[in-house]
Amino acid sequence: MRTYFIAGNWKMHKTRSEAAELAKALVSQLKDGKQKYLVAPSFTALETVGNIVAGTNIMLGAQNMAAEEQGAHTGEVSVLQLKDLGVQAVILGHSERRHIYKEDDELINKKVRLALKHGLEVILCVGELLEEREAGKAEAVCETQTVKGLEGVSAEDLKRVTIAYEPVWAIGTGKTATPEDADAIHAYIRKVIGKLYGEAAAKAMCIQYGGSVKPENAAQLMAKANIDGALVGGAALKAETFVPIAKFA
Repeated sequence: MRTYFIAGNWKMHKTRSEAAELAKALVSQLKDGKQKYLVAPSFTALETVGNIVAGTNIMLGAQNMAAEEQGAHTGEVSVLQLKDLGVQAVILGHSERRHIYKEDDELINKKVRLALKHGLEVILCVGELLEEREAGKAEAVCETQTVKGLEGVSAEDLKRVTIAYEPVWAIGTGKTATPEDADAIHAYIRKVIGKLYGEAAAKAMCIQYGGSVKPENAAQLMAKANIDGALVGGAALKAETFVPIAKFA
């Protein structure tokens, strides 16, 4: 049985005081939760939120990291700095990083391998654009991003990787893939993992759905056989919307 993994990506929202308020509410309301939980605040709030969630059932995540351990990389944040703040996992390959900031599969893979080298868990995001889905290329895009994103990752390190399927056309738009459509892509990604690492690894792989997940649709999505959780954006910014998603069961 795979554990459901519900992660909140706060993106570029929340001052430290606002982040602290939300983190305290989540710690209080999720202390009896049955699932695996993570919050990923902005870099500026990592220490503040980390101190609040330390020792609880909520993991501390970062939204991105540099592809190098250290050096002359103005404006970047390194894996060493994240670990120093108590970060346990990092989101990599998010569609906003791919399409707005032009991160390619090679760069994302470099980040994935570096994060795993330093003991972090990784949420690797994959997903197609609307025009790619309409052209019948959704599976091919997700396969390419998965294969290239995991290049050089060992079967042992794969145990610390979660795949997040996030159709780009459903992020922040209010549109959501139907549970059936989402499950179909999740099943396909699981087949790709099976080809790369074997059937046991494919069965064990946690695959989240991300794309306008809301309290109203969380249970229906999570009921599908291949959907193992959610990477939540907008609905993660308030306890009253994130908690019902986190406690869908």
